[in-house]
Amino acid sequence: MRSLFVFIIAVVVLAYVNFEIYQKEQLLTEGTTILLELAPVDPRSLIQGDYMVLRYKIARLEALYEAKQDGYLVIERNEDQIAQFKRIYDENTPLEASSLLLRFRKRGSEIRLGAESFFFQEGHAKYYENARYGELKVTPSGESVLVGLRDAELKPLGPLS
Repeated sequence: MRSLFVFIIAVVVLAYVNFEIYQKEQLLTEGTTILLELAPVDPRSLIQGDYMVLRYKIARLEALYEAKQDGYLVIERNEDQIAQFKRIYDENTPLEASSLLLRFRKRGSEIRLGAESFFFQEGHAKYYENARYGELKVTPSGESVLVGLRDAELKPLGPLS
């Protein structure tokens, strides 16, 4: 009986993990690309080991700090796909056709967009030193995933760039 219980739990866990992977894969293929400008950070403390801590300029807006709880940003992309803040989402105000939602979480005094770390292969920090934009894929529901970094000319960064 006990082994059956362990087997059922293992199947449920594996199903959940695979469903999460499937959702991220769908987001990568069907999500809308946006670029978020990175906030200035001291480059000496920006790169620590084999990852880069990211801070977004849009997350430093005063309007977000006035939010009492987690929510969604309403953003619009310009012709270069760079996201501009319009307002905090309110269910009573309809969304314009050109607008997108981007989920944020308020953690203490910080605003998190869910993509604050960029991991890369050890020794590849030099490829990402000039990062000025985070490239994200966003779903219509506002969920996002970080897919890469771009430089000031909007060129993708990395060893194959």
